[in-house]
Amino acid sequence: MSDPANHDPDHGFDAGTAPQQNPELAEIAELSKKGYQFLKENRTADAERNFRMILEKDGENNYALVGLGDAARKRGAHRDAVDHYKKCLIYHPGNNYALFGLADCYKALNQYQKAIEIWEQYLLHDNRNITVLTRIADAYRKVRDFRKSKAIYLRVLEMETDNPYALIGLGHLHYDFKEYRDALHYWQRMVEAQGDAVDIRVLTSIGNCYRKLKQFDMGVPYFEKALVKEPDNFYALFGLADCYRGTGDQAKSLEYWNRILDHDPRNKVILTRAGDAYRVMGDFGEASSYYERALNIEFDVYAVLGLATIARMQGRVQEATESLRKLVQNDGKNYRLHLELAHCYLASGEKRKAEETLQDFQRLGIRNPHIQELLARIQNP
Repeated sequence: MSDPANHDPDHGFDAGTAPQQNPELAEIAELSKKGYQFLKENRTADAERNFRMILEKDGENNYALVGLGDAARKRGAHRDAVDHYKKCLIYHPGNNYALFGLADCYKALNQYQKAIEIWEQYLLHDNRNITVLTRIADAYRKVRDFRKSKAIYLRVLEMETDNPYALIGLGHLHYDFKEYRDALHYWQRMVEAQGDAVDIRVLTSIGNCYRKLKQFDMGVPYFEKALVKEPDNFYALFGLADCYRGTGDQAKSLEYWNRILDHDPRNKVILTRAGDAYRVMGDFGEASSYYERALNIEFDVYAVLGLATIARMQGRVQEATESLRKLVQNDGKNYRLHLELAHCYLASGEKRKAEETLQDFQRLGIRNPHIQELLARIQNP
């Protein structure tokens, strides 16, 4: 089914009889036709004027009511659009265009359960409509109903092999549930089906799956292909920087962190990532500069952590310890703070305090391999 804004406004009028015999019907037909043309041209105010003129002559006109809903939806006034579509459905129950528009409005308002109910009403009239089926599957995905969402996406693929909306949806569905290998399967099918024409978001999504699987070298080519399509794409630059960080190539990661900062110099997350790269490379001056830039924007726990780590590595252990103890008090579930504080205690010869710091974290009921590994090394040197 097409979007209501694209349907033929003359459908429903007997072009051979009524408009010629009845001047009012002919005028309504012309107003409707122009109204929908205005919608296509994004002239929503002109479209609404035409549709209201129709309603002055015929208060129950389905084209005018749907048209007002479409115009409100184009303006982003989804609640107003809902009222117009509902009014149409009172007079014309089962009107496909009103049902479609109403469901899309509920989706835009994040009322996914209502959207599902409306789309399922539509399926009573046309249970093989791929557009509606994919929308229902998307809505079930949003409410995290894995089983129903997957079943409907697969039903679409049975009807149309390699349907892009179903493949993208299945990829996101499995990704949302941390099933990264399954997500890869569906997104890579899109690459096979579309080749170089594949959407850049599919390429970055595949790269992100490899990042999550910690197969960083496998992710690099997909982010690089994305950059060929769009050289300044944030997600591609971030993905490449993070992949090179994962492979231990800090200099290469810095190249991409700094490319992001060229366009967004006040991004404190990227400033701290770049600071981390300089720190790992041993350039403490540059690292400190980036951390301070982040803190000048607003407080950032990782910038403070980075500065504390540098302080410990430069022998200013007491300064680092005091800073970290304050951080742990405010962010007790952050394992990296406990880990670095333990390293500070070890550096000052306070083995017992280091052990207690790691055990305090474990008492929170959070299992972390890095905490467990350092605790084991302390207890079994």
